[in-house]
Amino acid sequence: MARYEVRLAGEGGQGMILAGLILAEAAVMYDHKNACQTQSYGPEARGGASKSEVVIDEDEIDYPKVIAADVLLAMNQEGCDTYYPDLKPDGTLIVDAVHVRRVPTSRAYCVPITAIAEETTGRSITANVVGLGLLVGLTGVVSREALRSAVAARAPRGTEELNLQALAAGLEAAEALLREHERGGEDVAP
Repeated sequence: MARYEVRLAGEGGQGMILAGLILAEAAVMYDHKNACQTQSYGPEARGGASKSEVVIDEDEIDYPKVIAADVLLAMNQEGCDTYYPDLKPDGTLIVDAVHVRRVPTSRAYCVPITAIAEETTGRSITANVVGLGLLVGLTGVVSREALRSAVAARAPRGTEELNLQALAAGLEAAEALLREHERGGEDVAP
């Protein structure tokens, strides 16, 4: 595996920083790869811009930040608008269709991530884990088993089962998208 760059963008309170930590831990602790995770957020604790970046590689990582993202998970419109230009031409764009109305390309996976979280767990706060399930299910950047282990280890105490349900829903949504793509569905990104 060559260097793989992931950017997770949303707003404070959506759990993008935690999602980045989980993804990095899945890569390092369970898949035995190298990973760097960085984060930034606006001065507002909730509602401001939030970004988490994860660089994963089999080899040593010499620069810890995303240069050109292989995948962008945009959980809000600002994150999509701001970071889509940094996505590689053949990169994967995943957007939360609940919060992103203007998608800059027809080659995007538009999935109601927040709605799936609410339907599955009754809590929109688990949308970050649904998004991680989608990302890993579509890209295979880490193994599903590694991601499950990292979610179980990182979920706040008492919410492990809830977060594993959210993860399963994200992975299931990815499988459905891939099956639809194989059948030649028009509404599915290539």
